[in-house]
Amino acid sequence: MNKYYYSIGEVGNLLGVKTHVIRYWETMFPQLRPRKKSGHNRRYTQEDIQLLKTIKEMLYVQKFTIEGAKKKLASRIKADKSDQPEFNFVDDSASKKKYIKDALKDLKDKTDRLNTRLSQALNGTDNEA
Repeated sequence: MNKYYYSIGEVGNLLGVKTHVIRYWETMFPQLRPRKKSGHNRRYTQEDIQLLKTIKEMLYVQKFTIEGAKKKLASRIKADKSDQPEFNFVDDSASKKKYIKDALKDLKDKTDRLNTRLSQALNGTDNEA
């Protein structure tokens, strides 16, 4: 399946877990918060499904308790956040403008290279540079 949102039934079938178990995990793991449609139908994204797979692995294979799995997930998420780069701009417009100008130049260069390769591919002259 390759959709943006999945129903709880689809997720249950995909993971081999009953839907009431998924609902229970939602109450126990604060990281798991699927979107809900107007009828309170849950809508799971790929990220939600990956988190559910991780929870299932921890509980069923690694034999974590619910509390142990909660702590492990919380520490993983904290570690993931610390690995992400921080963007600390000095509060002056010159440095912001330079950053944006450099980013736009980089994007234009990449776009030009992609357009060249696309043109070559369409003309049958796909020469690797």
